[in-house]
Amino acid sequence: MNDRPPLVLRLIRGFGRFWWDFLVGDTPELFVAALVIIGVIALLSERGHFNTAAIVVLPAFATLALAASLVRAVRLSRRK
Repeated sequence: MNDRPPLVLRLIRGFGRFWWDFLVGDTPELFVAALVIIGVIALLSERGHFNTAAIVVLPAFATLALAASLVRAVRLSRRK
């Protein structure tokens, strides 16, 4: 007997795994940070019409998120 799941289910799982690996990869904190940054920028732009503030906040938050990820990676590599 064939114990493999149906083709459609395997395709859906493969599609989901591809997007998870593509978007999240090894650093889920950067994915979450990107979502938060996009949300904050959208709120600044739409609610308060602070487009200039959004232009300044975007690179600042992105730099902070990358720095936090780097600190975490260095800390993890020193433990090994």
